[in-house]
Amino acid sequence: MSHKSNIFLFILFLSFYHISSAQQTVSSQETMLYNVSDVYLQKLIDTAKKNYPRLQVYDKRIENAQIEVKRAKAGWFDALSFSYLYSPNNATTIVDPNLLNGYQVGMFVNVGSMLQRPATIKKAKTDVEISKAEKAEYELNITALVKQRYYLYIQALSVLKMKAQSLIDVESTMQQVKYKYEKGEETLDAYNKDLVSYEDRIEGKMQAEGAVLIAKSNLEELLGTKLENIK
Repeated sequence: MSHKSNIFLFILFLSFYHISSAQQTVSSQETMLYNVSDVYLQKLIDTAKKNYPRLQVYDKRIENAQIEVKRAKAGWFDALSFSYLYSPNNATTIVDPNLLNGYQVGMFVNVGSMLQRPATIKKAKTDVEISKAEKAEYELNITALVKQRYYLYIQALSVLKMKAQSLIDVESTMQQVKYKYEKGEETLDAYNKDLVSYEDRIEGKMQAEGAVLIAKSNLEELLGTKLENIK
């Protein structure tokens, strides 16, 4: 085999090696994504929309606005007024026979009120649409917040898993160094370094546990219930 062929094969080997390494790096970077469940996330979003107090306030506003529409429509009758007059048979009718006897009914129409009524109804309907739009806007906001806090929670869990595994690895190394140190095969300086590293891993795991609890609490704030209650 010629020298050029050897160089070509070497370059080809390096190319495959770098591609494989890049794929492994991407795979390790995307590990957290495998823990994300779109189905479960949608359940969280639906739960937040159902339980979050601000959205319930918007529902009440829509309900009140719809009541105002009904009142505005019924207001057509406000422009009408009725009156009656009772004239019994008496001396007055004898003196003036043009006066009617018995009950007299009259109806009056407030033209100004009737002309304003369409605008009043339109405004009431507009208020309903505005209330619905405000609720829809807040639903978009709450959806984005739930997603963000869910992803942060998954991230915190992934970091905790990594820290826990790192602690296990250091514990194994620590036991070996301790064994060698007790047998006189390892220096005190090396033993102390591993001990400090071990304590750092413990502290890192505790911080990761705290981050998980905080992320979980922040997510549950939007849900109005515990994560364990959502299956």
